[in-house]
Amino acid sequence: MKYGICNETFQDWPFDKAFAFAAECGYTGVEFAPFTINKNAAEITPEQRREAREQARAAGLEVIGLHWLLAFTEGLYWTSPDADVRRRTSEYLRELARLCRDLGGEVMVLGSPLQRNLLPGVSMDEAMKYAADVVRDAEQEFANCGVVLALEPLGPQEGDFLVTADEGAALMDMIDSPQVRLHLDVKAMSSESLPIPEVIRKHGGRMAHFHANDANRRGPGMGDIDFVPILQTLKDVGYDGWVSVEVFDYEPGIEALAGDSIRYLKDCWAKVNG
Repeated sequence: MKYGICNETFQDWPFDKAFAFAAECGYTGVEFAPFTINKNAAEITPEQRREAREQARAAGLEVIGLHWLLAFTEGLYWTSPDADVRRRTSEYLRELARLCRDLGGEVMVLGSPLQRNLLPGVSMDEAMKYAADVVRDAEQEFANCGVVLALEPLGPQEGDFLVTADEGAALMDMIDSPQVRLHLDVKAMSSESLPIPEVIRKHGGRMAHFHANDANRRGPGMGDIDFVPILQTLKDVGYDGWVSVEVFDYEPGIEALAGDSIRYLKDCWAKVNG
């Protein structure tokens, strides 16, 4: 199993300190939120891209890719009825693909609920079409950069667009591109009607990436969700990608969030293989 961690977990720590601590904990990959470098990806200079990539490598970490793709952006929206907004959003996704490549990553997780929830007067069918059009307009650059876009379903507590893995899979099928796959997140799946292992089993063949967290928004092992059956199912479906820790509640502190999460995941993996 390959364990990664999202870099915003380390909040205001400098990258070199954060990456060194992640490696010390046992992570081998790091996932970037672009806003931790600059809220506008187009303004991230070649020097900044090279420095961030080299800082990860110096710590012995592989750059997994990007997530929180549209967070803190202005004038972008994935499901907008405005063709110009969609055009700008597609162009930004192309820029993010270049950023992902420059950092050494291969996966971009498209969640960003505040830039995708249904706007007034827009139906779900219309939003799905708009979303598909935005991604199709950018998919050639994904291929050029060797990047896969992973569509992220989020639970109803986050919004009202792509709230189930089934809906994410439906959008993936609409786009119909080898550069577009599915992302699954434990916190999001905890709101589904099916048990989490069943959701993974149903969609494992479509999955490009996986986030580990608890329904309480903290790290794995910090709430009620048992990860042994989750990791067992990932093994059963032949998933060989990253299990990346992503948290939203930072109250336990950086050291605990990073260290306790991977210790718990490794303990669960030992039970799966014991």
